[in-house]
Amino acid sequence: MRVHPVSLLRPAARRARVGMTLVEIMVVIAIIGILMTVLGVAVAARFKDAQVSTTKIQMNAIEEQVMMYSTKHKGKYPSTSEGLAAMKKYFPNEEIPKDSFDNDFLYFSPGTHGNHDYEIISLGADGKEGGTDENADINSWELHKSE
Repeated sequence: MRVHPVSLLRPAARRARVGMTLVEIMVVIAIIGILMTVLGVAVAARFKDAQVSTTKIQMNAIEEQVMMYSTKHKGKYPSTSEGLAAMKKYFPNEEIPKDSFDNDFLYFSPGTHGNHDYEIISLGADGKEGGTDENADINSWELHKSE
C-alpha cells in the first residue's frame, strides 16, 4: 500500500487552521459594534427630523379641519376655551390628534402672535415652551412664512 505524500500533509494543515482565534473574533465584534453605533446615531437623528416633519403635516391637517369648521359656522372659529374639542366631529374617529411627540396641540383663537384668526402650537419633544432642535415649538403661523 502506497501512501501519497500530499495526503499526509492534509491533516496537519487542517489542524493548523480549524477556526478563528479569540483575538480575531473580538476584532470582528468591535468593528460591528462601531458600525452599529455610527448607524444608530444617524438613524436617531433622522427619526427626530421625521417627528418634526410629521407634526407639521398633522398641523396642516388640523388647519384644514379648522377651515371646515369655520365654513360650516359662517366664518366663526372655535374660541380658545372651546379649543380643538369643538371640532371633534371633524377628526377621524372623533379623536383630537396629538403631535408626533404624543403631546396635545395648543389652540388659540384669536391668535396671540400677529393678526391671525387662530393659532395651533406644538411644544416639541420636551412638551415645554421654547427649546431648540426637536424641542423647539412648532407654530402654525410660521409654517406658511415662505408662501
